[in-house]
Amino acid sequence: MPQFFLNKRLILLLVSIIFLVALIGFSLKERKELTWSEQFVKDTTGFVQFLFHQPAQLVAGFFENVQDIKNTYKENKLLKARLEEYVMLEAEVQTLKKENEELRAVLDKKESLRDFIPIEATVIGRNPDRWQETVIINKGEQQGIKKDMAVITPSGLIGKIQHASQFTSTVQLLSAIDRQNRISAYVQGKDGSVFGLIEGYDDKRQALLLKQVPFDAKIEKKQLVLTSGLGGIFPKGLPIGEVEEVEPDEYGLTKMAYVKPAANFYDVDEVIVVKRKIDAVQEGETK
Repeated sequence: MPQFFLNKRLILLLVSIIFLVALIGFSLKERKELTWSEQFVKDTTGFVQFLFHQPAQLVAGFFENVQDIKNTYKENKLLKARLEEYVMLEAEVQTLKKENEELRAVLDKKESLRDFIPIEATVIGRNPDRWQETVIINKGEQQGIKKDMAVITPSGLIGKIQHASQFTSTVQLLSAIDRQNRISAYVQGKDGSVFGLIEGYDDKRQALLLKQVPFDAKIEKKQLVLTSGLGGIFPKGLPIGEVEEVEPDEYGLTKMAYVKPAANFYDVDEVIVVKRKIDAVQEGETK
């Protein structure tokens, strides 16, 4: 009996293999048409895919639309803010334009603190022992140079005339240690000018010291420092440098700013002596 069942299983296995091989051969055979069973399976599968595909597409499209609406809202909000900035900027430009026209009209009628006559000169001497203090130029009183005139390079202010001879002059640099070497200056800011005095030089930091700045004044790094022209000798608007750092003074009543010089005091060959057009005030006043 067990032998009979064993032979029966073997026969079923052989028949199954033969049937499988026949199906494989049949499927590999080139046919012009599908069988009804294959057609049924394909149609059924396609119908099911269609049923699930449409809702899935609708759901995906809904979330994409929501995301697009969010992005559009953010972009619209940003564009409105930019538009408001543009309107404010346009108004500011128009105001500045009007002020500029008014100032030009005034300048056409009156002399300005900014007006000066440039006198070109060449550095002909520099004492190694006083390298940071003075240089000698090849122009003097015969060329109209006088004591305390400002001396600049294309980069900015470097000092003033300390002594003037007939054909040469000595220039005292801003880096010189001299308590009398003071310059009336202002910090150019968006909210207005902040005035102070350039007094002294920090050799370690290689920075000028802007002192007597009001404690409540708003000064930021990188703001420009220029001559104010209020001292009566230097013209207004000569570049001195830019603010590096601001800190309270030793008494805490005013502020002091470290100013990075605009000009290079160590490499000076050609200079311009500045002769202000408006008459100078009495000697001894702050420059």
